[in-house]
Amino acid sequence: MTDIDNREPVSRDFDLREPDTREPDSRDRGGPRQPILSVRGLRKYFPLRGPLGTINAHVQAVDGVNFDVMKGETLGVVGESGCGKSTTARLLMRLIEPDAGSIVLDGDPIGHGGITLRELRRNMQMVFQDSYASLNPRHTATEEITFGLRVHGMSSAKARDQALASLRLVGLDPTVFADRYPHEMSGGQRQRVNVARGIALNPRVLILDESVSALDKSVQAQVLNLLADLKERLNLTYVFISHDLNVVHHVSDRVLVMYLGKVVELGPVDRIYRAAAHPYTRALFASRLSMNPAVRVGAVPLAGDPPNPVRPPSGCRFRTRCTMAEAVCAVVEPVLSDIADAHQAACHAVIPGSGHSQAEAIARAA
Repeated sequence: MTDIDNREPVSRDFDLREPDTREPDSRDRGGPRQPILSVRGLRKYFPLRGPLGTINAHVQAVDGVNFDVMKGETLGVVGESGCGKSTTARLLMRLIEPDAGSIVLDGDPIGHGGITLRELRRNMQMVFQDSYASLNPRHTATEEITFGLRVHGMSSAKARDQALASLRLVGLDPTVFADRYPHEMSGGQRQRVNVARGIALNPRVLILDESVSALDKSVQAQVLNLLADLKERLNLTYVFISHDLNVVHHVSDRVLVMYLGKVVELGPVDRIYRAAAHPYTRALFASRLSMNPAVRVGAVPLAGDPPNPVRPPSGCRFRTRCTMAEAVCAVVEPVLSDIADAHQAACHAVIPGSGHSQAEAIARAA
């Protein structure tokens, strides 16, 4: 038996009043301008072991990632498979421990004398891509949601009431779905249960890791509309990870672009999609298929595979695939720099004084 009923209880219920009539959130410590999430120098290398267990090399999955997430926004995270998006999400949740770096939640550092993991996970939850694998096949929908509530100290009766309220919020009738097992639900219904589990603790941040990519388009649209509604009703902040650039454009306020474990561009969604600064971001957007059959892609926007993350290129990691690469790109690693209002990029070609031959001309044009 565990001591789940002896832990500090969760006491905050859903506040479903209109935003203008809500009481101030008692959990808000730094005001609306303080980021709800600040990440600095986040790094995770996975060891590669030889036959005798000795470490021969490391996969540099996430390397020196820095960004902020503002209260009430949706931060979209995009990039090719293997760029470190999902690893970053798991590091934020501390499902895996970072090798270095800091994570600050509304002014409070996580660990090292700051808030505990239990407090972190009350305030930040995650919805995973695979709606079936992320649910316990032996749990009904209600049991799946109440488990986390009871771990955080809520009584069984109160946890069940909260679970039923969560199911209603995600559009599932508790009289129909409360006692169903995962195999008795469709993919969209299972993902709604995952969302219900994520919001049951009434968190402040919800990390959505490819949470709609496995769904049919019609169901995907329903879940996206649901997420937009929940964000407004529950005053949530989203970190939205996806390969679907059109969906990211639709739901995000700002966009973060990753390549081979690094952040290469960050800025407002409209500016990034209209005038991306980094060559990788431009190539990524150019790879989208047009809805007009008369408009065809004449040339491959990005050739070759990403380099080996065990031995990434020196300097700029994108230089081996970049048409604008020069000598400075192989020697000096570009840092994320301001190129316009709230728009940052890590590319020598757009940073004045970097030593790139096109930097000054591009800066003037911008």
